[in-house]
Amino acid sequence: MPLKHGPSVDLEKLALEHIVPRLRSAGYCYLDNILGEELGDQVLAQVRHLHQEGALKDGQLAGNLRGVSKKHLRGDKIAWIAGTEEGCEAIGLVLSVIDRLVVLCGNHLGQCYVKERSKAMVACYPGNGAGYVRHVDNPTKDGRCITCIYYLNKNWDAKVHGGVLRIFPGGGSEVADVEPLFDRLLFFWSDRRNPHEVQPSYAIRYALTVWYFDAKERAAAKQRFKRLSESRQDPTSKDS
Repeated sequence: MPLKHGPSVDLEKLALEHIVPRLRSAGYCYLDNILGEELGDQVLAQVRHLHQEGALKDGQLAGNLRGVSKKHLRGDKIAWIAGTEEGCEAIGLVLSVIDRLVVLCGNHLGQCYVKERSKAMVACYPGNGAGYVRHVDNPTKDGRCITCIYYLNKNWDAKVHGGVLRIFPGGGSEVADVEPLFDRLLFFWSDRRNPHEVQPSYAIRYALTVWYFDAKERAAAKQRFKRLSESRQDPTSKDS
C-alpha cells in the first residue's frame, strides 16, 4: 500500500488555534484523527512488526535504584527509530508531520526555541498490568521542552484496558487523563510543569514519543556534560 504524503487537515490552523493556546493555558493539548485511518494503519503495522521481530527492549531508568524492581516502576519495551530505516517509512512520515506542527508553533511558545529533537521512541506496554510510575521527562534541564506522543491503539476502552496517561498539570492535585486512542497526538511541556504517569495497561498498548529541545537549554546541558566528562577523565582534578 503506498504511503500518503500527509494528512488532509490544515496543520497551520491546528498549530496556531489549538496547540499554542492550549499549551500556554493548560500545559498540554491533544488532537484526534490527526493522520487519518489509512496512514495510521500503516504506522501501526510498522510498529507491530518491530515488536514481533524483537526490536523492542526493556525501557531503562535513570540512576541507580538498588533494591527496587525496575519493571515495577517502568514496564514498557522500547526502540529508538529515526524514521529513515527500511520498513519505517510511515513512522518517518508521522515524524515529519509532528515536526511541521512544532515549526508552525514557532515563536508563539514563549521563550522555547526549538532547533532539534530526539529520535522517536517506539514503546509497547505488553498488557500484563505494566505501567510507568509518576515522573517528569526533564527534571534536570537537559533541554527537552516539548513531549509529543502519537497513540496507535484501536478500539481502546480505558475502563477495561487501563493504560491512561495521567498528567498532573503544575504538579498539584489536579489531574488530566488522556486515553491512548488510535490516531491521537498529544503535546505537553517536558519539564516539572507536567509530572505524569502511565496507569497499568491490560492490553497491548503502542505509542510513539518524540522530544523537542530548547536550543539554549540543550547547549547548556551539553556543556555541563562535557565538563563533567573532562573532570572524570582528569585524575588530577579535585572537587572545589
